Amino acid sequence: MFLDEASIQVVAGDGGNGCVAFRREKGEPHGGPNGGDGGDGGSIRISADENFNTLYPFRFKKRFIAGRGQHGMGSNCKGKKGADIDITVPVGTVIKDADSGELLADLAEHGQAVVVVNGGRGGRGNQHFATPSHRTPRRADPGGEGERRALALELKLLADVALVGFPNAGKSTLISAISAARPKIADYPFTTLVPNLGVVSWERFKTFVAADVPGLIEGASEGHGLGIRFLKHVERSRLLCHLVDAAALDPEDPDAAEKAVSVIEGELLAFAPELAARERVLCANKIEIATDEQVAALKAAAKRRGLRFFPISGAAHKGLDALVTWLGSRLEAMHTKPVPVLPVESIVPPAE
Repeated sequence: MFLDEASIQVVAGDGGNGCVAFRREKGEPHGGPNGGDGGDGGSIRISADENFNTLYPFRFKKRFIAGRGQHGMGSNCKGKKGADIDITVPVGTVIKDADSGELLADLAEHGQAVVVVNGGRGGRGNQHFATPSHRTPRRADPGGEGERRALALELKLLADVALVGFPNAGKSTLISAISAARPKIADYPFTTLVPNLGVVSWERFKTFVAADVPGLIEGASEGHGLGIRFLKHVERSRLLCHLVDAAALDPEDPDAAEKAVSVIEGELLAFAPELAARERVLCANKIEIATDEQVAALKAAAKRRGLRFFPISGAAHKGLDALVTWLGSRLEAMHTKPVPVLPVESIVPPAE
């Protein structure tokens, strides 16, 4: 089950108390202090793994508690450190403090990790408090309290190309035609309830990832329909592929094509201005049942905006090779990949 939002509580372990003890051995009845330090409490870190694609495991397990540090012992024996906890999340997970809304980390690459709460420090034993004038200290520090936090996890899928458009524009049919993805396809609106990812091959061994996002409707940026919940998955995409059902345009309305394109543009702009400014390609879908006038109207709308235009049919597999080749070539020309940067002090380098 796809789940892209979750709330959890993380509690680091408390540090162990320091020990008050004195050396008592045969022949040395008045030995000095030898109380050991308490062990540090366990910490909790969250790491990204490309083998995970949902936050569903956090639907049931919402509280994570690290181990407490062991108390110090005599003979200068230090307590054992509390057990750490490593929580695994999908690549693309954003971690925020649920109370303050502060962004703690954006795990955008496999192997990245961040320590979200640190364990308490172990208390010092009485051996640390001995002085020439006070040789029998009966003082030891208590263990420090571990940090605790309520976290909000939000998954933003990583895809090179995002397919956007009205419900029933043919996005699911297209991604099933150009990749091995098999989303649900039916002749009614909002068939797609969750984003679908597909790996698209082009020029033999080259690939890119496409995302089929649930259909947008007018007012999606205000919460209408399903699109607003999933628009965040479009944010990381480098290219937007805007699909319009050419056959659904009203032939009696000369502005039908313009309206169909501008509604989606308006929703992208209302959600995030930088998203509306992202490079986009316009596709007239279902050309096998559309008229030449309907396709020409969309081509004119693309020309007015300076967008690359492709007449295609996902169902009839028309024009797909040209579209896929252009998308792959354009992505290859984009040398930089927009990946959010983690705070340097909080990043744990990927394991070798």
